[in-house]
Amino acid sequence: MTQPLALSVDFGTGFSDAWSSVARFIPKLIAFLVIMAIGWFVAKLIARVADRLLRRVGFEKLSERSGVANTLSGSKYDATGILVKVIYYAILLMVLQLGFGVFGANPISSMLRSIVAWLPRAIVALIIIVVAMAIARAVRDIISGALGGVSYGRFVATLAWAFIVGLGVIAALGQAGIATSVTGPLLTAVLATGAGILIVGVGGGLVLPMRERWDRWLATAERETAAARSSMDAYQRGRTDAQAGQPAQAPERQRPGGGRDTGTSGTDMGGGPTGGPGSGGPTT
Repeated sequence: MTQPLALSVDFGTGFSDAWSSVARFIPKLIAFLVIMAIGWFVAKLIARVADRLLRRVGFEKLSERSGVANTLSGSKYDATGILVKVIYYAILLMVLQLGFGVFGANPISSMLRSIVAWLPRAIVALIIIVVAMAIARAVRDIISGALGGVSYGRFVATLAWAFIVGLGVIAALGQAGIATSVTGPLLTAVLATGAGILIVGVGGGLVLPMRERWDRWLATAERETAAARSSMDAYQRGRTDAQAGQPAQAPERQRPGGGRDTGTSGTDMGGGPTGGPGSGGPTT
């Protein structure tokens, strides 16, 4: 005959352990809420100070020169506002990491720690892009102004702008640690390609099929450069005459015979008429 199984459950010990766990958790929760409240206030204060400081040092003017302000014209934030928001949320993530640290080691704290360690690099990468675009735009304006009188001026200016922006983007991605396995070989390939084109182009004129094109392009560039230089010299002479109070000299016209037409059409150098076949006077 089987004996009944006697079960004994210690409910007192279970309630005591549960209450102890709650009692240990409540102070941690209160500390977490206090840290978050103080951190939110500090983040708002730092964001306001950073906004005023960036605008005072001229970061917004730099973004306007780089063209970023034109890109963000349809947004409710400008470049300074975006950078300030990044700083604000970076501080909040630091505060959140500190708050979760109250509960001890946990996966959320580890994830937040890695994000917080990456955020300064992201801010530096954003600044690199803005500075690179500002430099690229200034170089493009300088080249466009210097080569405005030739047909290839705009192309050269755009090429220089794209090259500087590309270098800035690659440097920013490298700073942020994004796609470094792609950007590094890409930069190497671009520089090696440029060096190869330069060596082949200078040494062989891009081989025979490109030689005629190179001759035509170089002849056009030389002709337009000479024309631009002549226009600049004429402008400088006119400016000098204007400063000296003298009338501007009329440009000399080339005659078919090879001499220069000085503008005297009815008389010769001696003052006589030039309409007869000879220079000794009227014919008989």
